[in-house]
Amino acid sequence: MRALFVLPFALVFTLASASAVSAQAPRAGGERLGKVHFATSCAAPVAEEFEHAMALLHSFEFADAITGFKKALEGDPSCGIAQWGIAMSTWGNPFAGLRSPKTLQDGLAAAQTAQTIGARSDREREYIAAVALLYKDADTLDHRARTVAYEKAMERIYTKYPTDLEAAAFYALAVDQTALPTDKTYANQLKAAAILEKLYTVEPDHPGVTHYLIHSYDVSALAPRALPYARKYANLAPDAPHALHMPAHTFTRVGSWQESIDTNIRSHDVAMQRHDPGEALHAWDYEMYAYLQTAQDAAAKKILDGVNESIARPAAPAGGRADMPAMPGMPGGPAGGWAAAAIPARWAIERGAWSEAAALTARPSPQPFVEAITRFARALGAARSGKPDLAKAEIEQLIALREKEVQAKDAYWATQLDIQRQAAQGWVFWAEGRKEDALRTLTAAAALEDTTDKSAITPGPIAPAHELLGEMLLEANQPAAALKEFETNLKREPNRFRSVYGAGRAAESAGDRAKARSYYGQLVKICERGDRRARPDLDHARQYVGASTSSERPLASNSNPFSVTPL
Repeated sequence: MRALFVLPFALVFTLASASAVSAQAPRAGGERLGKVHFATSCAAPVAEEFEHAMALLHSFEFADAITGFKKALEGDPSCGIAQWGIAMSTWGNPFAGLRSPKTLQDGLAAAQTAQTIGARSDREREYIAAVALLYKDADTLDHRARTVAYEKAMERIYTKYPTDLEAAAFYALAVDQTALPTDKTYANQLKAAAILEKLYTVEPDHPGVTHYLIHSYDVSALAPRALPYARKYANLAPDAPHALHMPAHTFTRVGSWQESIDTNIRSHDVAMQRHDPGEALHAWDYEMYAYLQTAQDAAAKKILDGVNESIARPAAPAGGRADMPAMPGMPGGPAGGWAAAAIPARWAIERGAWSEAAALTARPSPQPFVEAITRFARALGAARSGKPDLAKAEIEQLIALREKEVQAKDAYWATQLDIQRQAAQGWVFWAEGRKEDALRTLTAAAALEDTTDKSAITPGPIAPAHELLGEMLLEANQPAAALKEFETNLKREPNRFRSVYGAGRAAESAGDRAKARSYYGQLVKICERGDRRARPDLDHARQYVGASTSSERPLASNSNPFSVTPL
């Protein structure tokens, strides 16, 4: 049953009044960022600059937000809440995982400066005290302990100031930030969404409210609920690259690939205009993923070429992703590093080009989970192209990288790397003829994958374990079992090319012509814009559908691959 959190009537009245004086979208430099009103005790002349920075913060444009808060401080050096904004922006994306030592150091300094400057109201002082908890005692308290402490502090502010929309929005975001990927009841996400949906009824143009609703529903089971917010957010704040990209999280979850492509094209272009390579590459990662699901391989190849050109350039700063510092030889910090590793891996794996995957160049990264992308792709590619010894060497690298995540106390990424290790090991066993060991190991990988969820940094696993297991079961001549695995994966990742095709192939092998025709028809629909002769699998699906429907009625209307069923 869905939890409900009702805001007091006073808040509805106050917000309705406040919207009349909210910061309108076209402001400094004509930027369109949505409406934000944050009452402060700072000097009146800096209010517009402060609220402009707040709008940027709500759309995760952290570097530009810091610039705006600094301008507010220049106009009023006693504006302690502006220094709070710098501390919040330094924290960056709440869903980015562990922070670097430099981020923690810079954030703590900003929070301490805010406390030194002080504020003229209890409310502002409480905001400042809350953000300090994200950084305080980082050498003795782990990441989760600090984020939970911050969440509790924001809950107290939210309760104490029931008419404060900003407190409600930031509290909801804090609740989302502390959601556990192993909690399949999605208690935190639903709690946050209930708060935000109430806020949305009175301030639908607030960028944070709409943005955080998309994050709250950014899990497969809840994603259909985010569609109206995803379709609005890009137009609400079209000058924020992240606002243009964020709807793609929902479009990816429901398998609406062309919508993802369209919004990421806009995001990439605006990010480049704002000199934000990290956000540009992040958009490219999602965009290429969607191209590959729809067999638009020529368009995907252009992105791959662009990434390869980017890697060849000198390192660039992280741009707007303040939580992601720059790294040598990679533009845009780990957001760029992730994309630069994931895009070549996806190009090979999604097309089943296993020798290409085995030959990928592995590059070091400050984040072990980034380097692991290529190690996993190389291992999988080597095993599936008959080179198990090469795959074993890559698995050893995966084990070492996972140990680094364990030492860093990053349980989430340690688990993801363990899934990759088991999946790769399963295919090594298969290549060695140890079929029972192979199926058992890959089944364990799929079971472990069921206990977690994808990170917001990625549109999906580099290769889903259930899908890999389905492909192995097809090779083992167990089509009924294979079909089950593909269908399981499609519940989490609708309209994935390899899973839809795999389901069709499994049904065909099992003699279920109706189901095979349904899945192949779905694939043809998904790939309406797909390149001709780009994929033998798609050619087979087209031929099957053409042959089987020549004397039969068309597919039923409910075969639309972009239909979604609410939870």
